[in-house]
Amino acid sequence: MNPLFSVRGLEKRYGARIGCTGIGFDLWPGEVMGIVGESGSGKSTLLSCLAGHLPPDRGEVIYDGRDVLAMSEPERRMLARTDWAFVHQNPRDGLRMAVSAGGNVGERLMAVGARHYGDIRDTATDWLGRVEIASDRIDDRPSAFSGGMQQRLQIARNLVTGPRLVFMDEPTGGLDVSVQARLLDLLRGLVRRMGLSAIIVTHDLAVVRLLADRLMVMKGGECVETGLTDQVLDDPQHAYTQLLVSSVLQV
Repeated sequence: MNPLFSVRGLEKRYGARIGCTGIGFDLWPGEVMGIVGESGSGKSTLLSCLAGHLPPDRGEVIYDGRDVLAMSEPERRMLARTDWAFVHQNPRDGLRMAVSAGGNVGERLMAVGARHYGDIRDTATDWLGRVEIASDRIDDRPSAFSGGMQQRLQIARNLVTGPRLVFMDEPTGGLDVSVQARLLDLLRGLVRRMGLSAIIVTHDLAVVRLLADRLMVMKGGECVETGLTDQVLDDPQHAYTQLLVSSVLQV
């Protein structure tokens, strides 16, 4: 079996400032990798480069044997609406706020060729149910939803086309603790049932403990430690990782 997603020597700089540098890893089918670090560690820059939102200065990004950086813009756009998905921290960045809940889910289906209104609406209804949104809210706009419901709707919009790789940027950020717990449980179930590969950026070690198989710790744009999630969190080797873990334990 080959890796689904491979990165080699990825680097992004902003003048003299390093966004990320020397990043390399393999992600296997069905594997979830967490990327953690404090603000300014480079994790969000890295995710943007991986997801194609930001061009790296150098390096290699291979998806399913294809060189992503060599793709044309139309090829990358098609990849982003079929095999890939991106869950934003702020759901408003990933939703059409003037379109109904059902329309938000249906748009992604239409982007990959679905045209039958009844089938699209049925699929949207099914997916609203999967993310615990009542079917009678299908015609409501996202602005009528709570933050947690908006995030669940964004997840439904992203996963309805059955992507193989999902990028998540602080998916529980800004939500109340009780809402976070419910959303994490939902995400874990969907990832496992669909066999998704995922890359999750977060500052919350509890999120990666629950969702990620493997963990990358970033500091100053570099990966300072990587390994199985439980191994890294229970027995951190790098001084920075030890500091991150101990700061959580002291809270």
